[in-house]
Amino acid sequence: MNLEKLKFALTLLCVQVLIIVVFIQFVSYDSEASAKGLSSVSSHRGGNDNKANSITRFDSLFQDVHVMIFVGFGFLMTFLRKYGYSAVGYNMLIAAIAIQWSILCRGIFHHGLNTIPINIESLINGDFAAGAVLISFGALLGVTNPLHLVTLCLIEVFLYALNEYIGATLFGAIDIGGSMWIHTFGAYFGLALSLTMRRQKDIDTKNEGSSYNSDIFAMIGTIFLWLFWPSFNGAMATGDDQHRAVINTVLSLTGSCIFSFAASSLMCPENKFSMVHVQNASLAGGVAVGAIADLMIQPFGALLIGSLAGLLSTAGYVYISPFLQRKIGLHDTCGVHNLHGMPGVMAGFIGVIMAAIATEDQYGNRFHFIKKLRFTFI
Repeated sequence: MNLEKLKFALTLLCVQVLIIVVFIQFVSYDSEASAKGLSSVSSHRGGNDNKANSITRFDSLFQDVHVMIFVGFGFLMTFLRKYGYSAVGYNMLIAAIAIQWSILCRGIFHHGLNTIPINIESLINGDFAAGAVLISFGALLGVTNPLHLVTLCLIEVFLYALNEYIGATLFGAIDIGGSMWIHTFGAYFGLALSLTMRRQKDIDTKNEGSSYNSDIFAMIGTIFLWLFWPSFNGAMATGDDQHRAVINTVLSLTGSCIFSFAASSLMCPENKFSMVHVQNASLAGGVAVGAIADLMIQPFGALLIGSLAGLLSTAGYVYISPFLQRKIGLHDTCGVHNLHGMPGVMAGFIGVIMAAIATEDQYGNRFHFIKKLRFTFI
């Protein structure tokens, strides 16, 4: 009997039983999901019309985000020829745990020890928390065992919920697409673990390279993420804010895609495209525009932000990652610093600028909210 595998199986069982027990005690359906709620059922079953229920607004967005987490992130990490099964399999396991655990962690911070209401928004926020953990996983891919990953998930989701609560609730900062709460936090949490956990033999391993088939599977993940990223950034927005978030994200992604191809050709030997750059830097625009996707950055601004993010991300893979590995021994398997870390920081700085230059002519009645946000940043 393999004691390591037995230990992992028993840990999983204990974690799931513990979560079930806590759910029994503290978690209940929100009024919109409860049979006793006013908008929980359609009119022919005695309730209000189904259009009054938030499921009609969030369901398609939730499915898009769900696909990003379980298909997009999973297949993006299959570029390693030796760890494809681990990338997809552990991705699914970690995301499942993170969704359950985040409902409890966010519920504790927002509702204390009272009943935690669960609705479709809770599931979207669960996917967001899972995204942060999977980004960290990308920095550690190939050097962790399943038990490490479960422990990482439990710790990081709690810290993610705490960080989001402090920033969004206590400070009132706005990050509609999660550039700071999800991408930046997940990237630097994973990089810190990578710096402390990796051994030299892990860095020098020959198993890290890609193959023709693994790059194709990774490109499938890239395309799924690229297509559904507008829903990720706009899922929690409403009205014209959501409309702008989708438009700005699509434009920013197109800019990062074009610039990643151009920069990869310019920076690589013999001016050839690198699949690593195309798979990752083409997505950087979605990260860089996330924090300000719902603001009046103008269409040309979205294109400019995406283009700069694609250039920054590609330069990170070509120059910055090798420099950090050479100088401080920081090894980043999937390049999360280049795709999530630096573009996330970029989004935060642009958010400060956009809040500072906002005018009442631009935002109309919403200007008082932007003005409040400006003081929050200052």
